[in-house]
Amino acid sequence: MQDQNNPEFKGGQGQVLEPETYRDSIGTMEQSGKRKWVFPKKPKGRYTNYRNIVAYTLLVFYFALPFIQINGNPALLLDIINRQFFIAGQPFYPQDFFILTFGAIVSLVCIIIFTIAFGRIFCGWICPQTIFLENVFRKIEYAIEGDRNKQMKLDRQEWNTEKIWKRSLKWSIYIILSLIFTHFMFMYIVGYKEVFRIVSEGPFEHFTNFIVMILLSAAFYFVFAWFREQVCTLVCPYGRLQGVLIDKETINVFYDFNRGENRSKWRKGEDRKAAGKGDCIDCYQCVVVCPTGIDIRDGQQLECVNCTACIDACDEVMDKVGLPKGLIRYASEKEIETGQPTGFNARMKGFLILLIGLQLLLGYLLYSRADMEVKFIKPAGSTFFVSEGKITNTYNFTFLNKTNENKIVTIKILEPQHGEISYSASSKIKVERDKITKGTISISFPENEIKLSKQNIKLGVYDQDGELLDSYDSYFEGPFKIQF
Repeated sequence: MQDQNNPEFKGGQGQVLEPETYRDSIGTMEQSGKRKWVFPKKPKGRYTNYRNIVAYTLLVFYFALPFIQINGNPALLLDIINRQFFIAGQPFYPQDFFILTFGAIVSLVCIIIFTIAFGRIFCGWICPQTIFLENVFRKIEYAIEGDRNKQMKLDRQEWNTEKIWKRSLKWSIYIILSLIFTHFMFMYIVGYKEVFRIVSEGPFEHFTNFIVMILLSAAFYFVFAWFREQVCTLVCPYGRLQGVLIDKETINVFYDFNRGENRSKWRKGEDRKAAGKGDCIDCYQCVVVCPTGIDIRDGQQLECVNCTACIDACDEVMDKVGLPKGLIRYASEKEIETGQPTGFNARMKGFLILLIGLQLLLGYLLYSRADMEVKFIKPAGSTFFVSEGKITNTYNFTFLNKTNENKIVTIKILEPQHGEISYSASSKIKVERDKITKGTISISFPENEIKLSKQNIKLGVYDQDGELLDSYDSYFEGPFKIQF
């Protein structure tokens, strides 16, 4: 945020802004604390077109991803209740929780680094809140109620026939959209087949699911029909986090106050430079298009989500009056103050190296993850028995196949030698993909080789090609012997 004591930081007509002008007020709230509804003008321009492409691509991805399967597995499924997790078609289990945790940490670090380097670019371009609001719900509002002026007029007028049918139509569509978005959200948790089954069987068969769906849909509707930009300005912790992350080298949406001040209305044929006037013609177009109701000319503010609407609005005005574009642009505070463009400096190179390093480490953890996880546990209360000069122990085994193909495996004793394995079924055990296979084996050693009452042993599980998939350290019980 700009230093409020900086003499270069000025408001309209070149007047120095008082601190409370922009520090103690929020664009969506009046000084009394009452909600001030924001009616942003429909944005248009180069950056708006780019953001639309990104938003609609992500929306298509959101609706398509639950139906995409990779190697027969869901592309993304986060079934917490049944502890089934699929990411990019790869199954993950509670045993892999450390990888998922590390992945979440890497994602958080990436967002933090991007914030340090590029400000709230995530908020303006990728955040679901922004995409749903600006590219879905607000588009419908524009189509039904019109642009800013028509919406403000409709809001002021009495509840006549026009206002009733327009608001009823808009709210009805919002309710339907909230239900649709919530159902797709559930597909990421239980899968699309389960959602279709629950819907087809009706609410009375799955009353709990029905109530949860209604409550979440109501919350979704509340956020996008009424709460809206206040999620970003009052609730979202990321907006508050950026206040401690950005500095003078962070690239954000900035107003070039050196070039724009002193502000003055446009007069055709006037030499503004000779008159001591800046390029800002005080048209307020950057303010009326802002979805959070702020004035970007007051300096960098926590409420700014870097949506670039003000850039497009200002560039359009500059083009009409014949002044250079870029009065509001992506820049760093240092660039605005010094006039020197921000290049790919050493700090950005360091961040890039850190990001690549974290991604490589995460990739290594995923690549080095064992294809199979095995356990050999002695049943509770079991002990050994001696027969024909051999000591025998019983073990329950659990094999978890983490791959996308079925496997035939065999068990071998790695340490110590001369042991024998007896199977309750076949010695070639079939382990289906993404399944847990359980069974029982007995292991025997010659009595003279067991020197301790509890001796360590190591068991290995091999595939048909003789490759070791995983090993497990357990123990073998024998009779207690007094050593002399």
